[in-house]
Amino acid sequence: MVLFTLLGVCLIGVAVTLNVTWILLNWRRIVPLALGIPFFALLIAGVALNTIFLVREVRRNERHDAFLSAVTHELKTPVASIHLYLETLQRRQLDEAQRNDFYARMLADSDRLTATIEQVLKAGEIGQRARSSVRVPVDMRSLAKECIRLTRERNHLDDHAIALDIEDTSTPMSVRGDPDELQTAILNILGNSVKYSPAEVQIRVTLEILHDAWVRISVADQGIGIPAAHLKRIFRRFYRVPSRNVLSTKGTGLGLYLVRTIARQHGGDATAESVGEGRGATVRLELPRILTPVSEHQ
Repeated sequence: MVLFTLLGVCLIGVAVTLNVTWILLNWRRIVPLALGIPFFALLIAGVALNTIFLVREVRRNERHDAFLSAVTHELKTPVASIHLYLETLQRRQLDEAQRNDFYARMLADSDRLTATIEQVLKAGEIGQRARSSVRVPVDMRSLAKECIRLTRERNHLDDHAIALDIEDTSTPMSVRGDPDELQTAILNILGNSVKYSPAEVQIRVTLEILHDAWVRISVADQGIGIPAAHLKRIFRRFYRVPSRNVLSTKGTGLGLYLVRTIARQHGGDATAESVGEGRGATVRLELPRILTPVSEHQ
């Protein structure tokens, strides 16, 4: 990327030098001057655009390489672990407690493998269609509670690790959409908060209504945080923040991409904010609320 950038800058510099020299030598000749300047502007624009496209392509290839490396690791690690436990069970006589422990570990590795495969397949499936055809009323209170329960079970967390705060308990918080996709979005946000909280998991989930027209779910953690320059980029496909703490954490770079894609396909959006590295982050998912009671639609 640095090579292509320097090459583009040098080409532009050479072109500017040649053009200025040509203008100084031909400033009395009106017709060549009038024709040369527009062509020079087109030349500079072409070189600049070519450099931009080359830099973007290099960055895209780097993200693809990082994604393939991460997916390979995510697939090989649980497979190798399951293979090792099976070999141990086959070759050794173990007591009942050890066998049960091995079975539990293999089930956990199997769940991790399945989650990685489903995430990759979901990213490809969502990227190929504009909108989901399944649109039913979804109660966000119930969905948020179910996602929190699943996250606690999958990560073996205590009840106090994830707190739910519902600001309005009387007003309906229903949206129209695909329940499975909305669950995927919320689970990905919660999973990221758990993943990037290496010391102690302290997550607060807030569910609220904005301007009577939107339902917003906010997930705030006390983890490693996000640098300000990367807050918008983290929703790109395959993108991971180039930090030592982040790169050492397992992941495919698809989680938040799925969150924003699902949100926008449902007429909403996803945003993130962070005070800085080491000070936690907050990811918000906003969806259009059903303004009339669900019973009136049926």
